[in-house]
Amino acid sequence: MKKILVAFLFLFTVSTVFTGCRDEKTPEEKVESAIEDVKDDIEDASDDVKDAAEDLQDEIEEAAEEAGDDN
Repeated sequence: MKKILVAFLFLFTVSTVFTGCRDEKTPEEKVESAIEDVKDDIEDASDDVKDAAEDLQDEIEEAAEEAGDDN
């Protein structure tokens, strides 16, 4: 009986240590994190649009060269 009690006491102590030390974010920290995530997403989208515009410009220039070569 004593071994079972000690085992349960040990398991309770271990579970309390691991669940009691969680790093909880404050609402302000959560909002700040969300703003940073949105900012990163906007930057990524901006980079994608810029790359697409550059690719389109390259294609237009190639088409113009080919059209000039045909004449």
